[in-house]
Amino acid sequence: MLSDWDPIGVSDIPEAADEYDAYADTVFSMLVNQNASVDDVAQYLFKIATEHMGLSYTQLAERCDKAARAVAAFRPDL
Repeated sequence: MLSDWDPIGVSDIPEAADEYDAYADTVFSMLVNQNASVDDVAQYLFKIATEHMGLSYTQLAERCDKAARAVAAFRPDL
């Protein structure tokens, strides 16, 4: 997911490899326990990037959707 969704641009920094772990745990829980859709995951990632990280809208929606589709691919029923 780090390569698909890296809103603050830390994917090249080895010390930041765990930067998004808390969000990944939530996404995993959404997919497994709540049967969330790809759109639900994309909306969650967008909300994190814009509301919690304070980033602007520019290209975030597309990145969030791409990352959501990548992680949802691990759940065969989506």
